[in-house]
Amino acid sequence: MHAFLKGASVQSTKLQKEKITAGPSGEKKQRAVPWVEKYRPKCVDEVAYQEEVVAVLKKSLEGADLPNLLFYGPPGTGKTSTILAAARELFGPELYKQRVLELNASDERGIQVVRVKVKNFAQLTVAGTRSDGKPCPPFKIIILDEADSMTAPAQAALRRTMEKESRTTRFCLICNYISRIIEPLTSRCSKFRFKPLANQIQHQRLLDVCEKENLKYTNESIDALVKVSEGDLRKAITYLQSAARLNTDKEITEKAVIEIAGVVPTKTIDNLLEICFKGTFEKLEVAVKSTVDEGYAASQILGQLHEAIIDQDISDKQKSAITEKMAVVDKCLADGADEYLQMLSLCSVIMQQAAENN
Repeated sequence: MHAFLKGASVQSTKLQKEKITAGPSGEKKQRAVPWVEKYRPKCVDEVAYQEEVVAVLKKSLEGADLPNLLFYGPPGTGKTSTILAAARELFGPELYKQRVLELNASDERGIQVVRVKVKNFAQLTVAGTRSDGKPCPPFKIIILDEADSMTAPAQAALRRTMEKESRTTRFCLICNYISRIIEPLTSRCSKFRFKPLANQIQHQRLLDVCEKENLKYTNESIDALVKVSEGDLRKAITYLQSAARLNTDKEITEKAVIEIAGVVPTKTIDNLLEICFKGTFEKLEVAVKSTVDEGYAASQILGQLHEAIIDQDISDKQKSAITEKMAVVDKCLADGADEYLQMLSLCSVIMQQAAENN
């Protein structure tokens, strides 16, 4: 009896093991990966539109020494993807985890982390060779993503480590605003500015993604994606994935893209401006309230109003007065001011300027 039960338990464990082994492969087929990660460049050659950086990294891949790097530029232009792709090519999949330390804003990066974690990793000696026989550089890479959010004391503590460990370690600082990096750090790095992606490059990349994912799309929808993303390829691919999920079997349309991006319809902006130029204050109050109540972000309305004002047939003096008010409103919104009152304040200034014109 005992033997029978033992046999049954062995059989059940076998079945469980089979289920476990079958599970992940079944999951892999269905596992949804964000397209931003799925289509992230795997090698330096796949990086789009950043020729200078790619040229420097290619030299280091061919055996030349790599300097400390500082990548800066708008979000979604390929800063993190470039250094990660280069690191993978330099060290190969086996040594990558041993040789690369990546810290970003979500990690604790105060002065203590720089003194302990970064310093300890930098002091480790470099060992190991690549299994594929390719030459492996005699240094490690520390990637500090979103370095502009590091505190000034933490940045200051990094200076000595960068110099002291230069024999075995290279640093790559990544930021959006180079002005927030202290001068002693920028002078120790080779600086590379990442440009916002040109419309044509973005257009081509989006078409490649559509082709690989077998999506139905219109040329207008791709043009709309390029326009709303403003040179940020990550944002464009994220919007494309959202639009694809929204219209599973149908064609991706321009309307769907604009809805997902949270863009205020042109008709709404035109109506608001028309009331500013020709209407009464009571009508303006109602129009502003309904626009804000519809859930559109005040910063988005502000950006689109700015574009519309620049194209308006009013004097330069009036445009400058309105734009100055827009800057004040933008600052107030960033500080957490009430959206309705700020938009009403801006539209009142537009109305005053329009009255002067008449």
